[in-house]
Amino acid sequence: MLIYKILLPSEWAELEAAGHFDGSPDDRSSGFIHCSTREQVADTAARVFGQEPKLVVVAVDAEVLGGAVRWEEAPTRGDVFPHVYGSLPRTAVAAVHEIAGASAVDEVLPLE
Repeated sequence: MLIYKILLPSEWAELEAAGHFDGSPDDRSSGFIHCSTREQVADTAARVFGQEPKLVVVAVDAEVLGGAVRWEEAPTRGDVFPHVYGSLPRTAVAAVHEIAGASAVDEVLPLE
């Protein structure tokens, strides 16, 4: 199963250089890396990254992460989201999508 992490281009560069991603400042303050399902990712992009001109959305193979992925309810949304407890290794990234802003997410990402 694929889950999706929305990154700023600088965060993607960090992941590539280090071979892993330890999370954005928001992720670190939450204690986990926020991810989305395919159905959730466009809404997440619009809500959180709406003003960003460029995004990188990585498709992550949740099976590679094993028990590090927990499905938890978002208190303010009521939806169940995938959260990654620990680092996100480059080896778990199945695909990389460079996107010109949040409004283009659904146009660029393939449907599962």
